[in-house]
Amino acid sequence: MHRYAIKPAPAIIGLLFLSLMVIFLAPLLGMKFISLGDIARSDFSSNIFFSLRLPRVLTGYLAGAGLAICGMVFQAMFRNPLATPFTLGVSSGASFGAALTILLGITTSVLGIPVITLGAFAGALIAMSLVYGFSSLQRTISSLTMLLAGVAVSFLFSSLLMFVQYFSNLRNSFQIIRWLMGGLDVFGYKPLISIVPFIVFASILIAWKLPELNHLLTGEDLARSRGINVNRTKIILFFATSILVSAIVSVCGPIGFVGMMSPHICRMVVGNDHRILGVCTFLFGGIFLVVCDAFSRMVIAPYEIPVGVITALLGGPFFLWILFRHMKRNSGEIW
Repeated sequence: MHRYAIKPAPAIIGLLFLSLMVIFLAPLLGMKFISLGDIARSDFSSNIFFSLRLPRVLTGYLAGAGLAICGMVFQAMFRNPLATPFTLGVSSGASFGAALTILLGITTSVLGIPVITLGAFAGALIAMSLVYGFSSLQRTISSLTMLLAGVAVSFLFSSLLMFVQYFSNLRNSFQIIRWLMGGLDVFGYKPLISIVPFIVFASILIAWKLPELNHLLTGEDLARSRGINVNRTKIILFFATSILVSAIVSVCGPIGFVGMMSPHICRMVVGNDHRILGVCTFLFGGIFLVVCDAFSRMVIAPYEIPVGVITALLGGPFFLWILFRHMKRNSGEIW
């Protein structure tokens, strides 16, 4: 057990309470504070609250929760404290898909979903398929092989993204850059509804495999000796996390560092047992992204900073702290 671990029940109850508080208070905050009385008296304030702010907060909470739980899975599966949800190139594939639709000037919607979102999701799925294809060339799916395949696919799509930007005009280039910053600029509940099925499906699969993550963390050989089907577990977790990240990135863009910071912060509080850590990480990730988004809307109001910029400003120093903290350890343990 981690030396900073506390009883799981108080931690989970506290995070649930904070989640409810954040979801209740964050929609009231913005360029102008909207009180409950304003919502009841003014149709304009009510429309802003229910059409803009509430769906934005709910989307941000689920996106943050999804990114956080995927980061936890990657860190355990690769036994790497610096792994993130974008390690396997899903973000680069989604970014290329979105940039390509912008370059082609496709602005229509399909079933109410913008084509740029569908393009990002398609690009992410292609990247996921390539990583799996390269990894499955060997009889045994190695974590190192999958990681290297992800890095290669990420570089491939990053190069294609630069190619698209080079041939874009000034307007399209600005739109691509703005999308790459990541944000929660949603209107209405369609973006929220579009990611809910993926979050539910992937969360169920990940929850099913949480006990096996504890064994993977000790090493693949030891996990096999305990009866764990390592290849099957990796495949299930790979598809669950990749599909979840694809859905989130297609709606919100590549919001970085949420999936790296949230698991580490929760791990310092509740320890390394993924059955508890998974629940806490899911709740904390949602809280963290909603708070960052509220700050991005208020810090230089009436202007708005993309929330991806805020998370990157926080994630950079945190990344260095984790890196130097890990380098000082000579025991060979990953955490």
